[in-house]
Amino acid sequence: MRSPPGQTAADVNATSPTVLMDFDQIALFSLFALVLGLLIWGRLRYDLAAFGALILAVVLGIIDIDAAFAGFGHPATIIVALVFIVSRGLSNSGAVDWISRSVVNQGRRVSAHIAVMGGVGAALSAFVNNVAALTLLMPVELQAAAKEKRPPAATLMPLAFATMLGGLITLIGTPPNIIIAQFRADALGEPFSMFDFTPVGLVVAVAGVAFVALVGWRLIPQRALDANQVEELRRITDYIAELAVPEGSDAIGRLVMELDEAADDADAVILGLVRKGRRLPGRARTNIVRPGDVLVVEATPDSLDKLKTSLGLEFFEPDQQAAEPADNLALIEAVVQPGSLFLGRSAQSFRLARRHGVVLLGISRRGQRIAGRVRQERIEAGDILLLIGTPDQLADATHSLALVSLAPRAVQVSQAPRAGLAAGIFVLGIIAATTGLIPIAAALAIAVVLYVLLGIVPSKEVYTSIEWPVIVLIGSLLPLGAALQSTGGSEVIADLLLGAGEGLPEVLILLILMIATMALTDVLNNSATAVVVAPVALEVADGLGTSPDPFLMGVAIAASSAFLTPIGHHNNTLVMGPGGYAFTDYWRMGLPLELVILAVSVPMIVLVWPF
Repeated sequence: MRSPPGQTAADVNATSPTVLMDFDQIALFSLFALVLGLLIWGRLRYDLAAFGALILAVVLGIIDIDAAFAGFGHPATIIVALVFIVSRGLSNSGAVDWISRSVVNQGRRVSAHIAVMGGVGAALSAFVNNVAALTLLMPVELQAAAKEKRPPAATLMPLAFATMLGGLITLIGTPPNIIIAQFRADALGEPFSMFDFTPVGLVVAVAGVAFVALVGWRLIPQRALDANQVEELRRITDYIAELAVPEGSDAIGRLVMELDEAADDADAVILGLVRKGRRLPGRARTNIVRPGDVLVVEATPDSLDKLKTSLGLEFFEPDQQAAEPADNLALIEAVVQPGSLFLGRSAQSFRLARRHGVVLLGISRRGQRIAGRVRQERIEAGDILLLIGTPDQLADATHSLALVSLAPRAVQVSQAPRAGLAAGIFVLGIIAATTGLIPIAAALAIAVVLYVLLGIVPSKEVYTSIEWPVIVLIGSLLPLGAALQSTGGSEVIADLLLGAGEGLPEVLILLILMIATMALTDVLNNSATAVVVAPVALEVADGLGTSPDPFLMGVAIAASSAFLTPIGHHNNTLVMGPGGYAFTDYWRMGLPLELVILAVSVPMIVLVWPF
């Protein structure tokens, strides 16, 4: 129920009859509830859940088939995809590596270190996708923690939060900003520009980074800090791994329990035995080891290598044997990103060794023990994988599968010209878009073309650099969001919100909307939250007879403030394994951070974008 300009929330509720929902509205709300339930359940990828909801909406006749796939050609979807490619170009050029390493300085206190690294992360995230910024900074942070004998848990979560905060500063900093800008274009004929987000976003980012540096990291549970207080910080956690028993091994003919002494000497634990592809019940303590068996071991990479050497075991089973000599092989530890193609697949079903020439030796999953075979275990986001292969094969696998290597890359001096060239192209594109010379989508597209022509982004990396699950999610949800608006569903939600805020000033209704958005984004992808809540923000502004800008800006800030859970944002998931965090650790720093964001952002929004 829309109202003329100047009408208050109280007037709306005094004159508006109770709105009865029709079939389309009920069906849409049910679909959004289904998507939310599937995401909380966690067994189905968020992009598949959203796409399934879109298809159901078509089947139910809520969305016309002609409009069903319009979201994949929507400007917001295209801009997000281009940002992913540009981020890869800046990463490939070495520009981001050079910046991050130039500010790492030993001897700083924890608060000062977090302030510097967090500031760099936030600044990078304003122009580079915030997930990409974290994946580049996380290995540097782990190396710095090792040198300082400092637990990674003290700094990884603050770094993740800082890179998320930096995305608030510009249009391209985070997908929700791009989505919100396009909703404004649909409503008012003109989107938010590149730096329209800066006055509010910059102040929020500075306040947020200051909080995590001075106070936030101290709220991390001592358990998480103590768990990483080891002599070698590269020992993130123990892996559940497998070692093959070849002919001639010292383990042959001995009971599994008789191998405990060798395992103890290597600081490892033997958990079981695999024979003919099947894991024997229990820990197989009284079974005699035979050639061709596989020992299931809990160990660090170093301990695994010691046990292999002492008992004459092998990293590879016969069907995995690498063609490369042993001295050409290397071990790496890599974290699985939420958008990885490896998710939900096992190394065996994915044919990892055949496709990429690398072998999965072990999995570390936040202290959980794996009951089955390592090669048959379904991979989850946040898992740390122990991989072996040649350096080139490992580099290809981590890139293709969207894994984050925990070993920092070396910065090559020869990259300096490319770094300057890549940064220069990007800056010129931003200037052209900001001055109105060309649209932001065109500026990013030109940058992508130049990156490919100059070899900064090889042609084979153009598509692999895009996080396709995010693109599918946005492309699927945009038609659903449009349907929510066209069927009056967003108006129903807006009426409920206005009813709850009856008699309250606009600023408090804005606060209520932002709190509701923050609660939703902690369990729902931030892009999905922006798509769902943006139409409601427009209806709320229309119902109050005010400008939609403060409400849209409030949704943009709140949708990117997913700090309470490890599933609220990809960056939270990425640091969970390396930091040794539990699910409940996030809210301890995240909840007060969200309160700081509300306290800072609401006055700034009202100041910069008045009602």
